[in-house]
Amino acid sequence: MCGIVGYNGNSNCFPFLISGLKSLEYRGYDSAGVAILTDSVVNLVKTQGKLDNLREAFAKAPLQGVLGIGHTRWATHGEPNDINAHPHKYGRVTVVHNGIIENYRELKEALMAKNHHFTSGTDTEILAHLVEEELNYGSEPLAAIWKTIGQIRGTWGIALLIDGYSHTLWCAKNGSPLILGQGTDESMIASDIPALLGATREMIFLEDGDVAQLDGPDIRIWEGPNVPVERAPQTIQWNPIMAEKGGYKHFMLKEIFEQPRSVADTIGERLHADTRTVTFSDFIFDPKRFDRVFLVACGTSYYASLIGKYLIESTARIPVEVDMASEFRYRNPLIGERDLLILISQSGETADTLAALALAKEKGATVLGIVNVLGSAIARKSDHTIYTHAGPEIGVASTKAFTAQVSVLVLIAIHMGIATGTLMGEALAELVGAMVRLPKQINKLLSQSAQINVIARRYSHAPAFLFIGRGINYPVALEGALKLKEISYVHAEGYPAGEMKHGPIALIDEELPVLAVAPEGSTSEKMVSNIEEVKSRRGKVIAIASQGDTNMGNLADDLFMVPRTHPLLQPILTVIPLQLFAYYTADIKGTDIDQPRNLAKSVTVE
Repeated sequence: MCGIVGYNGNSNCFPFLISGLKSLEYRGYDSAGVAILTDSVVNLVKTQGKLDNLREAFAKAPLQGVLGIGHTRWATHGEPNDINAHPHKYGRVTVVHNGIIENYRELKEALMAKNHHFTSGTDTEILAHLVEEELNYGSEPLAAIWKTIGQIRGTWGIALLIDGYSHTLWCAKNGSPLILGQGTDESMIASDIPALLGATREMIFLEDGDVAQLDGPDIRIWEGPNVPVERAPQTIQWNPIMAEKGGYKHFMLKEIFEQPRSVADTIGERLHADTRTVTFSDFIFDPKRFDRVFLVACGTSYYASLIGKYLIESTARIPVEVDMASEFRYRNPLIGERDLLILISQSGETADTLAALALAKEKGATVLGIVNVLGSAIARKSDHTIYTHAGPEIGVASTKAFTAQVSVLVLIAIHMGIATGTLMGEALAELVGAMVRLPKQINKLLSQSAQINVIARRYSHAPAFLFIGRGINYPVALEGALKLKEISYVHAEGYPAGEMKHGPIALIDEELPVLAVAPEGSTSEKMVSNIEEVKSRRGKVIAIASQGDTNMGNLADDLFMVPRTHPLLQPILTVIPLQLFAYYTADIKGTDIDQPRNLAKSVTVE
């Protein structure tokens, strides 16, 4: 979950390195460092803490060079401090690494027996030692790297510099993203697209097992020792402005307000309102091929999957199972050739989700990936891919990616319902029409955000919150609770409203606000009863309700109205006030909203 950048060209590399690391800071931010080759020798500057600390340290001891690598860290081995910060150097070899070397302890013991001395507590440092060992045996750098890779187990995105090689940068990938950028007279590497956008739109996505050598603008790639391979560059449509704050206080707030566009772009040309059909460029559902659907994801994407279950079962009448990716492969799931596995991941690089993909393939299931990042591992390894067109999401707490994912799941549900013959006529027309209106409704909802700010201030002192919902809005309650705890560090729990009497009601008093996701629908009367249970125990209720709902207006202490829409589309609207509530609460508390403590945007290690 660390971020890697590298530059090889004819310009001073530090501006690119620091800019790239800033773009990747969401991947990890407990320490950072750079290594720059000057006069054939690699010099390091690295610090604990955020990138500003690195800038200050570099200003005190500036380095000039046209070849360099950088790293921002989210610790997995060794506590966050200056010593454990990357890059690591041993002998002539300097390395940065994202991933986990699973057998580093045994390798370290073997190296120590050969009089190698280690200075850090990281698994990464052994990589420099292993390459240096091979160089000492007379190997050329490329051969030394291949021999090192042959000794390690785990996941890695690696970038290396070697003293004396003043024009060459090496990198290697296995299970951790690494992208190469091509410029006119320069080449770059990065863990993610935003770090490269300021320099190029032409990018090469390395495959697992690849090793690359960058000599100025020249890039060579091998998929095995002495096995060269061509990887075609892809032109990325994102632009640098999309990865900037654009006048907003935080990326998260910007991304919340981008949802009218991101939902509209995701629906795009896939929904044909005139013919009431949905088409995908890379997927056609055949009901004769599949008996069952699995939805597998982590975190926010898992909550989108729970909504997807309601959507697909309601429209297509196909049984759906939902699994957390981190649990899926450990329960020995009954999955086979007649199952469709839908994987959801914003980054397309989530380690547990990739492991679920590998298991599904092994068992013969068809895999459909829903991702936001072009060329990501899940996109490449899935049988079919549907992209959410949310654009870069920089804030660690996901917002626009969630609503884009749910939008794709709505489209899939419509597509499947048409294919199975269970969604047609007036029911189909109503759902398609509501989908077309959705972006404007989101825009209208966001225009009332100040009201949520007022409500957040009223409850910002509360030590904990309970979020409740029913049916398709129960996962929205889960997502709302997650957003609040992620960025405000306030304990929040999402719960099915119908389960209140099975435990949570014991917590209700005047100190525990209850956030009820309660738009009008088939469970409205039940939600009213649940809210009355809270009120009778002196609990405070904040309700998210449909416009014009007088029942909720009379019951709730505070109320936020969302536009009326089709019941299956309610989560896309009801989640937005919860995103804003979490944001404003965190802003009032003064937490680091875009980079909350202990979290990283892309979870690329298990």
